[in-house]
This record gives sequence, C-alpha cells and structure tokens, in this order.
Amino acid sequence: MSVSFDGLGLSPELADTMTRLTSVGATLARIIARNGLEANLAEAAGTNAGGDGQKALDVIADEAFMDALRDGAVRYYASEEQDDVVDFETGTLALAIDPLDGSSNIDVNVSIGTIFSIFPKAEGPDESFLRPGTEQIAGGYIIFGPQTALVVSFGKGVQQWVLEPGTDIWTRVADPKPLPHETSEYAINASNYRHWPQPIRAFIDDMVAGAEGPRGRNFNMRWIASLVAETHRIISRGGVFLYPGDDRKGYERGRLRHVYECAPIALLITQLGGGATDGADPILNALPDRLHARTPFVFGSSTKVARVAAYHDLPHDESHALFNSRGLFRS
Repeated sequence: MSVSFDGLGLSPELADTMTRLTSVGATLARIIARNGLEANLAEAAGTNAGGDGQKALDVIADEAFMDALRDGAVRYYASEEQDDVVDFETGTLALAIDPLDGSSNIDVNVSIGTIFSIFPKAEGPDESFLRPGTEQIAGGYIIFGPQTALVVSFGKGVQQWVLEPGTDIWTRVADPKPLPHETSEYAINASNYRHWPQPIRAFIDDMVAGAEGPRGRNFNMRWIASLVAETHRIISRGGVFLYPGDDRKGYERGRLRHVYECAPIALLITQLGGGATDGADPILNALPDRLHARTPFVFGSSTKVARVAAYHDLPHDESHALFNSRGLFRS
C-alpha cells in the first residue's frame, strides 16, 4: 500500500486511519471492477438499519472497513449498515461511514463510493457522533468510477488523490478549485415534484422556465442517484444539489443521513467556498438527534444555496403570491 499524507499536519492516529481507509478503497476498486465475473455485487442482501435494501457490495464494504479499522486508532465505528455504534474498545477517534453509497447503481456501472467522517472520540458513542459537523477533523469520500479517487478535507482546504490503475498506489493530484459562485446545473429527482414543499417547487419552476422565466437564462438538470457522484461533479465544475423532505410517509426529513453522508459532504463543500444547508439552515451547525437521523440537504455553489434558503424564508401567508410573480428573485 502506497499513500502519503505527509505535509498535512495530521496526527499519527489520523494518518494511520486514512491509510487504512485508502487500503480498503484500493481493494474495493478491484472487487467492483470484477463485478459479474465472480459474483453479483448488486444481489439483494437484506435491509439496513435505516430500512433501505442492502446489496451484496454494501455488506462486503462494511465488513472490509470494520476489519481494517478494528485494531487501529478508531474507538467507535458507526456505519449505515450497522444498527448501533461498534465499540472497538481502544483508540482515540470516532469514525462514521457509508461504506457503499449509491448501491442502486452497482448493476448499471455508474459511479458509486464511500463517504466518511472522523471526529475525536468523546466520552461515549452517542457523544462522539451526535455533535455539530464543525467538530469533524476529517471528512471526505472515495469514488469508484472511471477513476478511483479520494477527496478529503482535514479542515484546511480540500485535497485529492487518484488510485493508479492495477496498483495500490495513490498519487496526489491538483487540489479542487473553489466552487464557482454561479452555475447553470442543478440536480434533483424531478419525479417527486408533486410531493415537494412549495419553496422547492418554486425554485425549480424558475430554473425550468429558463430564459423565458425570472432567472433570464437556461439551466441543465442532472440526477445520478449517487451522492458521491453528484458531489464529485459539483466539486469539479459547480452546481447545486437538492434532496428536500417531502410529504410522503418516511420522507419528511428526506432520505440522506446527517452524520455519515451530509456532514462530511458539507465539510468539503464549505471548504471550497460553497454552501450546505437543510434548505434553510447550515448543516454543519445542526445537531443530529440519533445516529441514523435523516436531513433535507441542499449544497453546492453559494449563490444557489442561498437562493433556496431565501425561498424558504418567505412568510407562509405571502408565499403563494410571491412564488407566482417571483419578481423578488430575478437575476
């Protein structure tokens, strides 16, 4: 295994944990590349703690990360695939992880990934994870696509490494640039339009109206159904992502998990000058009330995220008329 986090001022414990994460990442990249040759990684494998269906690769990835981290600096391991926090009994860190994000895309050869968040260990498992995202000492993801890449922040900027094909060597490449303030791309699952709250529908209506609408220009919609892939595109060229809560049962707070999905992505995006909110309030300041808590999530270029928040700030008794004219939001 060859990867170096020298020059980033990391503690030995954090550097060792990152080395273990990237080692598993290299192993998973090889397994994913062989999907269908030896096993069907998209085969159903039960249901996780949040009630979502698991695929074989979800379980493989979770077990691989647990095994790699068990005898290191991580004391508490919190995973989407585990009902409760796993206590490794020794260590100074707490790591939360979505071992395999975007598993619905495994069988269609679309980018998937791993999302992770690292905190200093607190007094107990709950205290270690139910805290503001501003207390993260690391957050990032590994994306498995045409390239396997690591994108991570340790609280001072964002760095990127690429796995050299056929090896376990990770090479640092150019750091991501700050997000552009303006963008012509947005990502949302438009099939849920009828379920969205009025502020989200109004925001999307203005984007769809394009050059003939109050925004005065055209926009493109993207939707991959893989949070890692959506994030990587936005980090690469800007944009805004929206996964709001809606009026369906079980979707009142959206479907994305606060602790091990939204908080680390919010860290990356804000480090690049973007915004990350629940539609109105910053994600990094929020306190999750349980390990698998869900939250609405809006992130990306700062002006777009602020605009979504502005729609939410309109008084309810005035919103209908304002949303219809929307002169307030021209430009």
